[in-house]
Parts: sequence; C-alpha cells; structure tokens
Amino acid sequence: MRDFDDSIPLKLLKAREVTMSYFRPVLQEVALTEQQWRVIRALRQYPDSEAKELAKRCCILSPSLTGILTRLEQQDLISRRRSTDDQRVVLIALTPKAQQMFEEVAPLVDERYRHLTKQLSAADMKRLDQLLDKILQLKPDQ
Repeated sequence: MRDFDDSIPLKLLKAREVTMSYFRPVLQEVALTEQQWRVIRALRQYPDSEAKELAKRCCILSPSLTGILTRLEQQDLISRRRSTDDQRVVLIALTPKAQQMFEEVAPLVDERYRHLTKQLSAADMKRLDQLLDKILQLKPDQ
C-alpha cells in the first residue's frame, strides 16, 4: 500500500486547504462560509438554477445544500420562485443584496487568487489545470 503521506486524495485535500487559506479571511469578513460563497458564485454565473443542478455544480450534497439555501434566504441573499414553464420546478437566484455583495467581494477574492497563482509559474499553472482536468475525466473501474 502507498505511504500515507503519498496518498493522492490526501494530497488533494491538503492542497485544497492551502488554497482555501487564501480566501477564508475575505469570506470571514462578510460572514460567508466557503459553501455559501460557492453557491453565490454559481448563481452569479448561472442565474435561475434548480437546486439539483446547483448541488451538482457546487459539489455539495443535496441535504447540505438545503440548509445552505435556507440560511442564504434568511440573509436575503437568494430568492426562490416557481418556474413559469413548470410549476414543480423551483428556481434559485441572487437577490439585489447578494449582487451588491458579490460586486464588493469579487475583487478581493480575485486579488487573493492573483497572490496565490503568482507563486507558481504560468507553465505550472497551466500544467496543474491540465492535470486536474485529466483527473476529473477519470472513471473508476466498476
């Protein structure tokens, strides 16, 4: 068996923690969790999303997303409405308050992203992106 510290899943988790350490201070300033910010970012790019597609896009389990959406709605950051095409479908969108918050926070997040990525060469960043995309395409043996 592979040495514990050489485990790919463990290294990916550790890399995620290092990466997120750049962004957590910004999110803490606006009292958002990482998952809440992920949902807000997704809704910013994909407005009027259904919960199921939002959960998949954000890599959040549906039961967890339900709680996140409830809290975001309580903070007046999202709204829910029935689709005019199919009344069974509930669409989720950002509120004007969330849009404004996004406009204020996004530049700070972008700055942290630049700070993170400038510590790697452009070639390293490109290779990392390619390798991550390749991993995302892997299919486990059945």
